Amino acid sequence: MAKKPKKTAAKKQSSKFLYWMIGLVAVCIIGLVILANQPKDGFDFDYKDQPFLGEEAADVSIVEFGDYKCPVCKSFNQSFFPLIEKDFINTGKAKFYYMNYPFIHPVDSTRAAVFAEAVYAELGNDTFWKFHKLLYEKQPDDTSKENVELNTEEFLTDTLKEVTSKENAEKVASVYKEDDYQTRIDKDLSYVETLNITGTPTIYVNGVKFEGKTYEEFQEMVNKAAK
Repeated sequence: MAKKPKKTAAKKQSSKFLYWMIGLVAVCIIGLVILANQPKDGFDFDYKDQPFLGEEAADVSIVEFGDYKCPVCKSFNQSFFPLIEKDFINTGKAKFYYMNYPFIHPVDSTRAAVFAEAVYAELGNDTFWKFHKLLYEKQPDDTSKENVELNTEEFLTDTLKEVTSKENAEKVASVYKEDDYQTRIDKDLSYVETLNITGTPTIYVNGVKFEGKTYEEFQEMVNKAAK
């Protein structure tokens, strides 16, 4: 009588092991299929209608995902970015794109991103980058302000007036909510979801995420991509 339970237990263990092996093989096959379908040269961004700096013919495309409320993004744009501009953008080696990941403040982050997209669409690339730079410069150094609504329509319009005419600034303010500039943000957010981006700034070089921590590592990655 004692032998039957042992055989049953052995059969159950054998069945569990078989199911486990089948599951493991299935996971491996799925993983191989996913890897096979991934671009070998990095993620294929659609750069159309994205603001950029540099020569359009440059071989290397650098993308920053940022949030205008992000203090680390401010630091990046004041310390890291000038080096990128000097070494790669101004030399024609790379072009630099900015894409939006507004997530820090439910209203402020998105409003600033949509307004900036309207600046780009209505006033062009040069004015966008002037506004972009000034917006980060005006971001408070006090990180507790992340949770405070500061990027009001009035603030954004007044900031834009510092880099363009009053008429241009008021034009953008009058259309940024009416025209569907939110769709441009949605496009950027689709990349965020696809690539599982979890913070800002996040940098990509020719579609490959920069995982390093130093500018030297970044230089090496861009130079390798250029080759």
